[in-house]
Amino acid sequence: MAGTVASAWMLVGGPAAAQDESGFQAYINGPLREQAVREGVSPRTLDRVLPTLTFNPRVVALDRDQPGGPPSATASIPNFAPYKARHVDAARISRGRTTYQRLRPLLARVERETGVPESVMVAIFGHETNYGSYTGNFDLPRSLATLAYEGRRRTLFAGEFVATMKMIDRGVPRERLLGSWAGAFGYPQFLPSVYLRLARDGDGDGVANIWSNEADTLASIANYFVNAGWRAGQPWGFAVNVPSGFDRAAARGRTISPRCPRVFDRHSRWMTMAEWRALGIVPQNGTWPSGDMLATLLEPDGPGKTAYLLTGNYRVILDYNCSNFYALSVGLLADEIEK
Repeated sequence: MAGTVASAWMLVGGPAAAQDESGFQAYINGPLREQAVREGVSPRTLDRVLPTLTFNPRVVALDRDQPGGPPSATASIPNFAPYKARHVDAARISRGRTTYQRLRPLLARVERETGVPESVMVAIFGHETNYGSYTGNFDLPRSLATLAYEGRRRTLFAGEFVATMKMIDRGVPRERLLGSWAGAFGYPQFLPSVYLRLARDGDGDGVANIWSNEADTLASIANYFVNAGWRAGQPWGFAVNVPSGFDRAAARGRTISPRCPRVFDRHSRWMTMAEWRALGIVPQNGTWPSGDMLATLLEPDGPGKTAYLLTGNYRVILDYNCSNFYALSVGLLADEIEK
């Protein structure tokens, strides 16, 4: 579908295309500019950036190609195993271990300062950009202005556009502002608003360069996790076997999460490790953490397959990307990197 939309724009070249471009220019030089100035962006930055922007139909096509609306309650959820095979694969593990060993002094320092494990920082780096090998090549101001104009999520994208202008005000070079079509950029794939809040200088040069500086990238990832509530010394979770005859209805969660409800609906209620042990759950590595530590149970491949007990730190990974498959694969990749 994305190719069809983009092709239509290239072929039309008539009043419809002119009207959309005209509307885009009216929006960015009117309401969007006014919002940016109102929120503290300098007119000088806007005078420099806005004239360079044109409507990007490719970005709109990609956005509209995303799943929209609440999923059906009866829609099936695929098994985790195929996703795991693609994302916790031998190549990513090997590159992760190489990156881990190469950056050990830096990683150890950041872990001492933040409590975020070295391997978890590397796993995020690996999942987001394959250890920096691809960060996206869409022009961020153009993409974000286009998505704000399109209007489906105007509040989100207009806010991210304003944050991008503030980055320029702070001295980030315009040519550095490249990333995904939806506005994420750099090694950790931060949104502009997240960069402004949480990006950190990891090497003491006074700049939070998450585009090409691994020290700044890892310090920024760790700061994100600290801000989201990471608890030092607590595992993210671990693989377990669930006994036959386990009463899943009794363990079912009763609360509805206001954020990513379908993701959290797959989790059981919280119980202590001692309670899970009493129910016959068995860690695959044979080791139990502290008995009073709380965890939820997730069976991503269904009954009879590997399940996971997940702590509050798993919820922190979900804050980074609200997908059980993503969070599980980050945790599992981190475990493999440490071996």
